Amino acid sequence: MSSEIKEVLPKQGVLYQEDMPTVVLCKPKLLPLKSVTLEKMEKMQKDAQDLVKKQEMEEKTIGHSNLPSFS
Repeated sequence: MSSEIKEVLPKQGVLYQEDMPTVVLCKPKLLPLKSVTLEKMEKMQKDAQDLVKKQEMEEKTIGHSNLPSFS
């Protein structure tokens, strides 16, 4: 007896093979809209702008008090 199995192909009819790929689902990952670094940089920029505005306001108030009055 031989241990080989012979392959048999049909000569009539339709031959098809069902291939069911397995899909692996994982939990969705939530990504931040802005990166932490970008948020830090924006905060630094906003703080710098606020400081400049504050300094400008102080200069205006000091500048007005040093002007001579024309009464």
